[in-house]
Amino acid sequence: MRLDAIEAYYDTVPRAASTTEEVGPFTLFLAEEGIGWQFYARPRLGGDAAFTADDVRRVLERQVELGRPRAIEWVDDVTPSLFAAAVEAGHTAGRYPLLALPAETEVAAVGRTRVLAADDADLALNVGAVSAAFEGTDDVTERPVGKRPGLIASGHLIEVAAYDEDGHLLGGGSAAPRGATAELMGIGVPPARRGSGAGTAITRGLVRACREAGVRTVFLSAGNDAAASIYRRVGFEDVGTACILEVGDE
Repeated sequence: MRLDAIEAYYDTVPRAASTTEEVGPFTLFLAEEGIGWQFYARPRLGGDAAFTADDVRRVLERQVELGRPRAIEWVDDVTPSLFAAAVEAGHTAGRYPLLALPAETEVAAVGRTRVLAADDADLALNVGAVSAAFEGTDDVTERPVGKRPGLIASGHLIEVAAYDEDGHLLGGGSAAPRGATAELMGIGVPPARRGSGAGTAITRGLVRACREAGVRTVFLSAGNDAAASIYRRVGFEDVGTACILEVGDE
């Protein structure tokens, strides 16, 4: 079943750059220093516990003790009791369309995209463009690449950039293959460049790169239904609902 593959993937992908700790029915992923991003807690793979508000409070408190962001991610269709437990604990989680591309779907290339190598001169600018897109600014500057070069070299990360006809970088995105499954992540185009078709081109470029790497299950979670509609046009189908709980500083 497709959700089984996605759930196993969610447990596998952080382990390339983290340690883990079991907290009640959760697995807490603790990012290694210097990788450039943080992880979260997830329901333990294969667990069948009914989650409670106390479970949620306990894992969030442990993240505070460790100096980590308070964050939990899960698939609502796999762990349906967790959303209500989070609400009872006094928190609100976001709900996002979870989509997957059927293995038999062919995806043609569009636009000008390029898969970036570990030592690519545009890697830092690509990170900067995606960061600017999510910040809602057109101020694109090079950003630290963290451990991306090593992950690219090992085949654990694919970075794709889109360009205009003059060779200017429009935006980018990434995928993290693990065996036959990969999630597309951080597909972003700064505001002034949106509407150019760059987002669709990046998505298609990532899918093609994943297929060439032997990936059969390609999936993503969309920030909203409007974004999901773009991916549906590429051929992605709704398979569930991804939930993200993030608690800011108080």
